Amino acid sequence: MKIYKLGLMVIGIAVTGLFAFKAISINGSVKGTVSPANEANMAWIVSSTDTLKVPVEKGTFEIRDVKPGIYKVIIEAKPPYKNAATDAITVNDGQVIDVGEIKLAQ
Repeated sequence: MKIYKLGLMVIGIAVTGLFAFKAISINGSVKGTVSPANEANMAWIVSSTDTLKVPVEKGTFEIRDVKPGIYKVIIEAKPPYKNAATDAITVNDGQVIDVGEIKLAQ
């Protein structure tokens, strides 16, 4: 009887322990290119709870460690070019989102 109760207690603790931890989240990334290549300074992604930025190098960018959510991508341009934005970019766990080419206008 003692072994039976001990076994039930061990199983109960194990099950409780399994449900006590939240599932591990693997963040994603957002990448793309900018045209003209040398006319952008920074790439930003903005959501209601998070903002990240990286420099645009040789017309490309990749923002890593992006939490799952819906973002706006903003390219900060050098004058006389204007900033450009892309809305509603959805990032899921472990996903690499390629927003393609973002063209800057004067």
